[in-house]
Amino acid sequence: MDVLPWGGMDSAPVSDNPRLPPSCFPAVSYIYSGCEGELRRHPTSFIFPYFKRFPASCFMSQKQPKPTLSGQRIRTRKRDEKEKQDPLAFRDAIIQGLQDIGNNDLDQVYKFLDSSGSKLNYRLYGECLFDILFAGGVLAPGGSILEEGEKATWKTSVCIFDANDDDVKTYVQVINKVIARYRYLQKAFEDEIKKILLFLKGFSEDQRNKLAIAAGIILANGMASPTALSSLLNENLVKEGLALPFLTKVFQVWVKEKDFASLSSALRKAELENKLLDFFPPNKQTQEMFDKHFIANGLDKLVAFQKAQQTLGTRRNFQQQLKEMLDNEAPVKEMISSCKEEMKKYELSEDDVVFLVWKSLMRAVEWNKKEELVADQALRHLKVYAPLLAAFTSQAKSEMNLLVKVQEYCYDNMNFTKVFQKMVLLLYKTDVLSEDTIIKWYKGGYSQKGKTVFLEQMKKMVEWLQSAEEETESEEEEEGA
Repeated sequence: MDVLPWGGMDSAPVSDNPRLPPSCFPAVSYIYSGCEGELRRHPTSFIFPYFKRFPASCFMSQKQPKPTLSGQRIRTRKRDEKEKQDPLAFRDAIIQGLQDIGNNDLDQVYKFLDSSGSKLNYRLYGECLFDILFAGGVLAPGGSILEEGEKATWKTSVCIFDANDDDVKTYVQVINKVIARYRYLQKAFEDEIKKILLFLKGFSEDQRNKLAIAAGIILANGMASPTALSSLLNENLVKEGLALPFLTKVFQVWVKEKDFASLSSALRKAELENKLLDFFPPNKQTQEMFDKHFIANGLDKLVAFQKAQQTLGTRRNFQQQLKEMLDNEAPVKEMISSCKEEMKKYELSEDDVVFLVWKSLMRAVEWNKKEELVADQALRHLKVYAPLLAAFTSQAKSEMNLLVKVQEYCYDNMNFTKVFQKMVLLLYKTDVLSEDTIIKWYKGGYSQKGKTVFLEQMKKMVEWLQSAEEETESEEEEEGA
C-alpha cells in the first residue's frame, strides 16, 4: 500500500484521513482524482501548482461567527439590580427625620415613617428600622448602640427606651401601624423581638423594664408570636437572673392588657406551659419558689395554671405506663400494684385514678364496628379487668364518677348505646358498683348525655334492685323483732 505525500493511504478516501482538516477535502480530492499517476511519480513538484488554485480558506478550519444583534441595548430588570448596602446612610436618614420631629408628636412620627417607606428601602433595612424604634440606634452585638459615622446620628431619643412608661403603648401602636402599612416588615419585626430579648444584659434596668412593657403589649395583641419568649431561656439570661423578672413583667402587662385566658392560651400554643420553671435560676427551680414568686407578683392564676399543667402531665404519665402494661398483657394484680404506687407518687385521688383506668381500658381495644358483636366483645374485656376497676372504687364518689363516665362513653360511641345496661350489670356483679350508687345515679346522679335512653334501659334493673333492697330490709326487721 502506497503512502501519499499528505500522509494518507492510496486505498483510503481523502475524507477519512485524520491528518487533513475538513476544509481542504474538496481541493485535495480534485487534484487526486485527475492526476493520480503523475502525482505518484513527482508528488512535491506536482501538487503545489494545484494548491495555488484554491484560496487559503479551503485549507483552514474556521468557526462561523455567531449572529449578533445591533442597534439594541440590553437592559437589566430593576428587580435584578442589586442595591449597594449602606445601613449607616439608612440610619442617618431615619434618625435625622425623627430628631427633626421630636418625641412630642407621635402622629407626625408615624407620618414620617409612612412616607419614608417609599423613599428608603425598608425591605432591606427592616432590622435597622426596628433597632432605632426600640433602642434609638442600630444595635451592635450585645445590645450596645453602634457608634459609627456621623456622631449626631448615632442615636435618637424618639424611641421606646427613652419614652415614659405611660407612652410605651403609643410607640407600640406606631410600630403596629407601620407594619400594617408595609406588611413585608412582619418577619423582620418577629426576628427583631427574638434578637432584642437576647440582648437584655446589654440594657439598663430601666430599659429592660420598658422593653418588657412593650413586649407584653405586643404579644397580648398578637403582633408577634409568643414563641419569641423562648429567647429568654438562654442559659446566661436564666443563670444571671435576668429572664425571670423580665418574664414576670411581660405576664403582668399581658394580663392587664387582655386577660389570663389569653396568656394561658398563648403559652400552650408556644409549648411553654410546661417550661415555666425553666425561667428560674437553677438554684430556685422548685414548685415552692414558683408559687412564692408569682403570688407575690399578683399572678395567682399562673400558679393554679402551673398546677393544672402538672396534673395533666402526671395523668399522661400514668396512662402511658398503664397502656404499656395492657399492651404487654401484664397480670391484673401487677397492674393494681403499679397503679397504686403511681397514685401515691403523683398524689392522685381515687376518683381520678378510676377514670384514668377506665379510659385506658377502653382505648386498649380495637372495637368491632358491628353493634351486635361489640356487646359480647366489651363484656368479655371488662370481665377480665373488673378487679382493676374494683381496686379503685372503695368510695361512693369513685363509684359514681365511674358510672357517669361509662354513661358518657356509651353516648359518645354509638355502637355502645344498647350495651350500657349490660355493662352496668356486669360491674355490679363483679363488685365494682354498689346497688346504692346505681339507684342514686338513677334518681338524679346521671349525666345529661343520652339520659332518656339510658334511664329507660336501667328502669327494670333499678326496680329489681329496689325490690331486693326492700326485701332485705323487711327480713332484717323480722329478725330484729
